[in-house]
Amino acid sequence: MTTLLRIRLSFMMFLEFFIWGSWYVTMGTFLGANFQSTGNQIGSAFSTQSFGAIIAPFIIGLIADRYFNAEKILGFLHLAGAFFLYLAFQSDSFGAFYPFIFIYMVLYMPTLALVNSVSFRQMADPGKQFPSIRVWGTIGWIISGLVISYVFLWDTAENVRDGMLKNTFLMAAIASAILGLFSFTLPKTPPKASKQNKINIRDILGLDAIALLKDKNYAVFFISSILICIPLAFYYQNANPFLAEIGVSDPTGKMTIGQVSEALFLLLLPAFFKRFGFKNTLLIGMIAWALRYALFAIGDAESGLFLLIIGIALHGICYDFFFVSGQIYTDAKAGEKFQSSAQGLITLATYGVGMLIGFGIAGHVTDLYLQADGTHNWDSIWMIPAGIAILVIIFFLVFFKNDSVSKKPK
Repeated sequence: MTTLLRIRLSFMMFLEFFIWGSWYVTMGTFLGANFQSTGNQIGSAFSTQSFGAIIAPFIIGLIADRYFNAEKILGFLHLAGAFFLYLAFQSDSFGAFYPFIFIYMVLYMPTLALVNSVSFRQMADPGKQFPSIRVWGTIGWIISGLVISYVFLWDTAENVRDGMLKNTFLMAAIASAILGLFSFTLPKTPPKASKQNKINIRDILGLDAIALLKDKNYAVFFISSILICIPLAFYYQNANPFLAEIGVSDPTGKMTIGQVSEALFLLLLPAFFKRFGFKNTLLIGMIAWALRYALFAIGDAESGLFLLIIGIALHGICYDFFFVSGQIYTDAKAGEKFQSSAQGLITLATYGVGMLIGFGIAGHVTDLYLQADGTHNWDSIWMIPAGIAILVIIFFLVFFKNDSVSKKPK
């Protein structure tokens, strides 16, 4: 891979996640401040990610893998996405905003697979070359948060009250337009599947991999993956509004600590596998979810700020040790025959079904603990996902037996 190609792919990955991070982290705060949205409404807005994840395989399987170059579809989706992000920026009510963000997420979620496809097709050794490209996506997410907090100051208490967070959608729209145009300059990535091949919905949704559920350990892991998405949804939906409401300064910038942690623990993951084994690594990830929310419940914006920072920094362990480990475990269990189907199925189960359930519960709980003065009883809110995480830990600990993540023989 030439240096110029590496730079182009890295820039693509940077913008891909800069766009997402530009509006997703602060959307809950934006909706509450600008539209006085309820918890259920905010949960509905976040759940558009889940609908996008469910629909994405059809766009990739029916169109991208069969008829058009990946880089051209990537460009079209991001240009169309820029238009709908701009409409979201101009919205003046939740009712007007929701359809635009729903359509946007249906357009955006397939691009996560497309940027990977464009990257992999240019690599002789993806195992060695891809991490150094993908890490620019994490850097893009981090930079978006730092820009919001420390350059434009959109998430200060005064600017949130003045509605300045709407500008995050404009920033994302501009970045999406840039990536859309840039995508047409990327290396040609033609479809591999033949147009004449029969379309198989089982392949598109990964349903062939359901046979893996006959393995008791994998079935336990699969159920645990769906359930642990409920605490995950609480974090995505409520962390930024929580920090802003209790008076933490520059909440979006501080939340980038979680992405730094994610990048760090991703590098440490192989060492944890070797030392603790797969089951214990997963358990550490789930325990971190419970601990994180306990810290959120007892922390505050003054003397307890360090507890909140630790809770944010636990994101790397929470995400990498469970979800990334789970992808590795799924790959090992599936073998080459069901490799792609299995990854599609676990993605559909977690980001689709699991997160959809999670955002619904998080929205309901947030409304349940809304107080008369418009603030929330966050101590009680955070103990709910902590309790759910503990129940998932108990379920996993009792029913999952020690298992290997070594590859199945061909």
